[in-house]
Amino acid sequence: MAISPSIASRKHEYRRRLPVGAEVDPHGGTHFRVWAPDHAVVEVLVEAPAASESECHKLESDGAGYHSLFLPEVEAGDLYRFRVAGKEYADPASRFQPEGPEGPSQVVDPAAFPWTDHDWPGLQLKGQVIYEMHVGTFTPEGTWEAAMAELAELADLGVTALEIMPVADFCGQFGWGYDGVNFFAPTRLYGTPDDFRRFVDRAHQFDMGVLLDVVYNHIGPKGNCLTCSAKDYVTDRYQTDWGPAINFDGPNSQPVREFCLANVEYWVREFHLDGLRIDATQNIYDNSPEHILAGIARVARRAAGKRSVLLIGENEPQDTRLVRPPQQGGYGLDALWNDDFHHSAVVAISGRNEAYYVDHRGRPQEFISAAKYGYLFQGQYYRWQKGRRGTPSLDIEPARLVNFIENHDQVANFPGSVRTHTTTSPGRYRAMAALTLLSPGTPLLFQGQEFAASSPFLYFADFDGELADMVAAGRKKFMAQFSRSATPEMQQLIPWPADPETFRRSKLDLTEREKHRSVYDMHRDLLRLRREDPVFSAQRHRGVDGAVLGDEAFVLRYFGDRGDDRLLVVNFGPDMMLEPAAEPLLAPPAGRQWQALWSSEDPRYGGHGTPPLEEPSGRWTVLGHAATALGAKPIDEPGHGTMEESAA
Repeated sequence: MAISPSIASRKHEYRRRLPVGAEVDPHGGTHFRVWAPDHAVVEVLVEAPAASESECHKLESDGAGYHSLFLPEVEAGDLYRFRVAGKEYADPASRFQPEGPEGPSQVVDPAAFPWTDHDWPGLQLKGQVIYEMHVGTFTPEGTWEAAMAELAELADLGVTALEIMPVADFCGQFGWGYDGVNFFAPTRLYGTPDDFRRFVDRAHQFDMGVLLDVVYNHIGPKGNCLTCSAKDYVTDRYQTDWGPAINFDGPNSQPVREFCLANVEYWVREFHLDGLRIDATQNIYDNSPEHILAGIARVARRAAGKRSVLLIGENEPQDTRLVRPPQQGGYGLDALWNDDFHHSAVVAISGRNEAYYVDHRGRPQEFISAAKYGYLFQGQYYRWQKGRRGTPSLDIEPARLVNFIENHDQVANFPGSVRTHTTTSPGRYRAMAALTLLSPGTPLLFQGQEFAASSPFLYFADFDGELADMVAAGRKKFMAQFSRSATPEMQQLIPWPADPETFRRSKLDLTEREKHRSVYDMHRDLLRLRREDPVFSAQRHRGVDGAVLGDEAFVLRYFGDRGDDRLLVVNFGPDMMLEPAAEPLLAPPAGRQWQALWSSEDPRYGGHGTPPLEEPSGRWTVLGHAATALGAKPIDEPGHGTMEESAA
């Protein structure tokens, strides 16, 4: 196909919103721009609907390796590809890949979507309850539309922010999303870009924010078109567990940084997202004067305008620099995942104490320290890694650390990829749910956790051939770090990631909300208590103290402003008696007495009833495998009923 000289030479004044990609001009036509410094000639092939074959146009070099061109006849919905060195590829900044990463890109006009969330203020850090969702397995259909139908139920549960696992398009018909290759294109597997926008718009109507999990530490192994246009998108100076790192500080890195920051602006501005969860930040390497993570925070807030956005990092080394402000040498993120809380929780309720759990004991003091100080490892020696782990976080506000007992990784990493409730007793599970949801940190639920889903969450990735074999072998090797999963019989049971059945088995059965109603009601009641109680909801820095009551029992005391303190008494072991109760945190404020607010032993949750914890004689009964929340009420205040009456 010959290049059209009249179009190729046309000059057009166009002010781009983003530095790369295909952008629709509101007055008609489309402007293309791509970074391809390795190629002197870059062409765009447009598959116009009325044409019998593609029209080919040469882009013009506009310096620093960029090539651009305005085509007045191209409009939203048209398909196109870039051609370099005789080969055709998708646009590295494609906004949609209707046939997947190896098919043509589609021109998208984001301005055409009719948003209704003009008064939506965004999300503040305090008060959030995060719900991690994989769109492909959240419903049987695995689409934005199907997930949107469940938003009212999630809002009623008490969820305030949805954290969507990565949606950047990837090869195959299913996957977790962490092997994305089209950073700007929401995967066609869940619907169109406007379906995603509709989901976000609808969530805002229910006062729920939407965060997107993004991957800026590596590029997926199949369908990658970035390095076809510029080899400097990645660098061999750093390595990740998934291949070469993205080049943020080496030769030719400025356009790579520009690409990443444009992607941040794109998600926040064009999809009205309320923030990002940034995957594996420890594998984002950058020695630039402004670390790319600081740049991400800066650009996200600028793109949001008057809306508030949340930026949450996953950081295995527990580096609190990420959540410190730039003026203190930090990167300006809002929160970090707290693996320490998870590891202690797993050991406490399941007894599992191997591999990366080996440095946690699940003892009462660990949960007290987590409630008071966040991370448990803030620079101490960590046997599993044979070195020191963590940085000081004594001054970090509780809301900046996200607590969970399940997430996509941790469920998948358990033998059989089973849910937490199957690894412990019902009583311990209820008690741990209370501790997680009433602790001062920001709680996160993984999809299905709220109703004790029977479905596992397996590792699935739809690759084929040698790559599928390598991924499966890598998964078995990773699981072998756990002695239970290293045995030959367990290795044989690890599902094949590329098997469609592995994906299908991971889908939720939402009818289990009714089948497991007692667990569902418990989570909803806990979230209501967290939301409506002025002391539990305060998330005040240094607003909690605690004391060990026994080998597996402890109390957390939440201090109110006017003597309206709260207690959370937790016991993962057997019943125990305190006589005398020689612990000052158990003493109510002057002129007050403890009243039951909530109990995990409520029969509505499958419990067996809760007698008064404190008897007239002063003896305390600390129920086994249970948690009880108490409030300090004036002695002359009426209405001191039983635990079940108070919970109801």
